[in-house]
Amino acid sequence: MLSVDQELAFLRFLDALTAELKEMREASKALRHALRDTGAFFGASHGTLAVLEAGRPQADVRFELTRGGPWDLELLTQFIRHTHPTVPRGVLLRPIARRGGAWGVLAVYRDGAPYGREEGRLLGRVTAAVTDALARLDRERTIGVRDTIDRKLMQQLHPKDLFYQILHGLRSLTQYDHSSALLIREEHAPSLRLVAEQIAWTKAKSQQIGLQLPLDAETERLLPADAVRGFTRHGDDWHAWTGAAAAPLAWLLDYNRDGADGAREATMLVAPLVTHEGLVGVLKVASRYPGGLRPYDAELVERFRSQAAAAIENLRWAESLRARVLTAERKHAMAELARSVAHDVNNALGSMLPLVQQMQSDVGHGAIDPVIFAEDLDRVHQSLQVCRRIFGGMLSFARGSARKTRRGDLRTAVETVAAILKDGMGRRGIDLAVEMPSDLPAVGCAQSDLEQLLLNLLTNAREASGDGGRIAVRTRLMSGVVEMTITDNGSGIAVEHLARVSEPFFTTKPHGNGLGLTICRSILWEVGGDLAIESTVGAGARVTARLPLARPEAQPSGVEVQP
Repeated sequence: MLSVDQELAFLRFLDALTAELKEMREASKALRHALRDTGAFFGASHGTLAVLEAGRPQADVRFELTRGGPWDLELLTQFIRHTHPTVPRGVLLRPIARRGGAWGVLAVYRDGAPYGREEGRLLGRVTAAVTDALARLDRERTIGVRDTIDRKLMQQLHPKDLFYQILHGLRSLTQYDHSSALLIREEHAPSLRLVAEQIAWTKAKSQQIGLQLPLDAETERLLPADAVRGFTRHGDDWHAWTGAAAAPLAWLLDYNRDGADGAREATMLVAPLVTHEGLVGVLKVASRYPGGLRPYDAELVERFRSQAAAAIENLRWAESLRARVLTAERKHAMAELARSVAHDVNNALGSMLPLVQQMQSDVGHGAIDPVIFAEDLDRVHQSLQVCRRIFGGMLSFARGSARKTRRGDLRTAVETVAAILKDGMGRRGIDLAVEMPSDLPAVGCAQSDLEQLLLNLLTNAREASGDGGRIAVRTRLMSGVVEMTITDNGSGIAVEHLARVSEPFFTTKPHGNGLGLTICRSILWEVGGDLAIESTVGAGARVTARLPLARPEAQPSGVEVQP
């Protein structure tokens, strides 16, 4: 039995510790501080704070008062798991809860003077205060992450950047050790499309972006608007936490099941994303170990559902706006092209007209010279070929407005755009050189977008080049991407303009609209590519675009759903 003085001393200590913990903003600092002060109050010769992370077979020592303490990790693990192990004499253990379950243990040891039951009761009150402090810190962190994402929403961050902000925020809160993903319900097809995935178990970049998963009426029925479903895998079978017959939903989203060792999920949270328009997507969080995610984590995911749904709405709005801007840009480009090629077409037609008239006259007078007649026909043929090449390229470009597939042939795109621009460039003495491997594979970009990208970049290079300039297009196959560089020896871009050339509506051209490079970046961002621009005033510019390879045609558009 403790004396009154001992009780008062403990209450003063606990009050001071609680006040100090309230000032802490980092969990690690709070835990270290609590161990140090607790060890001092209890006169411990050794002390430790150990944690058992979800999915781990054994607890890890996070902090120690002095190194080399008498700590049996298996004993600490059993204690955290509430298996009531036999505790050695002189060791005092009390649990720390976090994230809705058993999490850690605070242990102290005193040489030569074993602790009594009353001291164990006091240590329990200390760990209760530590548990409360951790809950407050986790709550504040959740609010902070939500506030950050809300600010990003208000700033109209690019939707895909926002997707990864949400996934990164969830990782910092749930500490999932496999992956998280965001999938969008396609508006015109019964499927889910993977648009963002963050992988925790390996540093590799996701290779699944763009994956289409079939969503039938039965599977969609398993996505209730008001719940986050949890699943645990036992062998090859998925079981819902609630006992509901919802395994087909987990099978649908278990698209890593045929991957390498370590790629398979063992625990999964599935959150339907719903707006006034109905189901717009799915948010998924996965762990590699059974028990790696808990109901507490499901509650965290629940707090981010509305933000993820809003991000999808932003993406749809941005895609709709981009489609309208792209259509307007294509019309503007066609008008510009029509004006730029009018001179070449007029020249071709103008050269044909007198030849045809002379040939008619020769036929009428019976004065046909076969050699001259053949030469005139050859010149008419050449002029017609010029017109055909120009109009054929423009027609191909115009027809490319339909974005049917995310698959494009770079060689065809270069030929189409070159057919439109080549004669105009030739009139100014600009040499267009193309170096492209004959076996270049298809890229994961719609053909129309590919042509728009090339037209914008080559038009910029042409306008920057003086008479007699040179433009080079080179492509090479790299790991998972095709790299295309467009180099010119034109006027270059001033340093103060280089950082702004991709901003919407920024232009240095007298009659430009400032959308060309913005659209280029948007096209590349949508398909997972990137764009880099280097330039020196007076020495020209170098633009590098990287496009991911197209998914194999033989690969099905979805994943078989197993019962």
